[in-house]
Amino acid sequence: MDNRQIKVFCANDGKTYETVPGSTLMELSDKICKTVRDPKTGDGYQVLIALVNNCVLSLDSRLTCDFNHVEFLGYNRAEGRLAYIRSLCFVLQNAVRELFPDKILYVDHSLPSGLYCELQEPGRTEDGRPKGYFIKDEDIDAIKEKMKELVGRNLPFSKTAMKAEEACRIFRDNKQPMKAALQESIGTFTCNVYHLDGHDDSFHGPLIPSTGYLKVFDLIGVGNGMCLQLPTMNDFSKVMPIRRQTKIAATLKNYSNWCSIIGIRSIGTLNQAIKAGKAVDLINLAEALHEREYARIADMIYENRGTRKIVMIAGPSSSGKTSSSLRLALQCKVLGLTPKVIELDNYFVDRDKTPKDENGDFDFESLYAMDLEFLNSQLNQLLAGEEVEIPKYNFKTGSRTFEGNRIRLEENDILILEGIHALNPEMTSAVDDSKIFRVYASALTSLNIDENNNISTSENRLLRRMVRDNRTRGICPEDTILRWPSVRRGESRNIFPFQENADAIFNSALIFELPLLKYYAEPLLRRISPNSPAYPEASRLLKFLDYIIALQPNEIQAIPPTSIMREFIGGQTL
Repeated sequence: MDNRQIKVFCANDGKTYETVPGSTLMELSDKICKTVRDPKTGDGYQVLIALVNNCVLSLDSRLTCDFNHVEFLGYNRAEGRLAYIRSLCFVLQNAVRELFPDKILYVDHSLPSGLYCELQEPGRTEDGRPKGYFIKDEDIDAIKEKMKELVGRNLPFSKTAMKAEEACRIFRDNKQPMKAALQESIGTFTCNVYHLDGHDDSFHGPLIPSTGYLKVFDLIGVGNGMCLQLPTMNDFSKVMPIRRQTKIAATLKNYSNWCSIIGIRSIGTLNQAIKAGKAVDLINLAEALHEREYARIADMIYENRGTRKIVMIAGPSSSGKTSSSLRLALQCKVLGLTPKVIELDNYFVDRDKTPKDENGDFDFESLYAMDLEFLNSQLNQLLAGEEVEIPKYNFKTGSRTFEGNRIRLEENDILILEGIHALNPEMTSAVDDSKIFRVYASALTSLNIDENNNISTSENRLLRRMVRDNRTRGICPEDTILRWPSVRRGESRNIFPFQENADAIFNSALIFELPLLKYYAEPLLRRISPNSPAYPEASRLLKFLDYIIALQPNEIQAIPPTSIMREFIGGQTL
């Protein structure tokens, strides 16, 4: 009889334990750590998943070697939330299959309170779009009740590694051609298939142990589809409240329709196009769409030139705000307007007046880090036809200087201001709002991995920022990853609540950018040490990039020097 024991260090309580080889993480959790505490709030969360030697594993994984460093994670950690969301999507998928066997579930994109989902008929319309199905209230009620039933039965999630060709057959039988196309395009011999109550599916990351964990969710109608509402970050017993964002939703839908029309709606179909030598065609097509959108917004600005002399542009990190401002300015010049740019960073208050965050550090992202009174005064002077001297902020000394930069708005002049608070009406509260035209720029990708695994716009922007920061600022990818949660919190506070204030929305996503970003980001991510706190996220991003075929250098050369992507990879001439 083998009486050997293996050692396990549990990071949650700082203690070392012994267990028999082959023990599951679930067995270990049941003995020592059924719940985890959030270090900031002290709130308890049920264990959903674990980090073992900095690798994310499901709780049915077995410990076979000695000296394991284990940390159990709940919904308060990103890895736990992702596992919860994947598992919840599987339950939704099963409910739809049982109630609507002739329909296909698409988890299309993120919403402020969850995921936007649609049911579609098999096949396509004459213009290449998916055949939509309007989800009625009674449909949503039935799906929700079926999901609650599956949760109440506490059914286990399981996983099988099988031959890729067998998995593709299952996907096609499930009316999921995107999954089959993805698997065929990456060319691996095996594929992991998950099982729940007699149904099969694929997910790109581990799931939680069983459906009984998924007690907090809701479904509510949104547009032609529904929103799968997720638990809040701060109170796991409640779902995130619905915030209607009709302009953002319409932009996402328009882009999704465009992707469908050109035949590229998933990573699998994108991979197939690249393998077929169509990368340069896609680059040209995507850049032409951007140029058309810039021209459309410039036309709107031109039509309002008599009343709206100020154009304010906002967007989250790495959304391409700078390039968008310059490209938009070019289109305005084509129409005979003369854009003048004011950098809002020059309106910071003196350093000793800068507000501080909860940690006592200067909060430069706070609205009140800006000298609002002075900014509003100068804007009103410019609108009145007066000349003003624009300040220059010295970030080393933390004070404002004046260097003789004087401007006045002439008849065909427009003023362009770009910054994170540009859509917040409080920023220009003393200026007549009818004089301002607001633009929101963000990379609102509607390209999905497959039918029920969407791509987060945040992931897209993180890869952009990682590539740019490493190239232009010497910031290593590890630091970019570790700073990203703080960046996201600032966006949630300062940018996302004001998206719907925009008069125009520019979607800076490009259909070829993930294959492009893989070429640059993959080597950077592989440099991150397994001992780094950024390693789990780096591993997740690398696994995601494994599904994507990278562009080649000769294809990258086809990206024009005015492209938004040149802001991140270099070679921009704007």
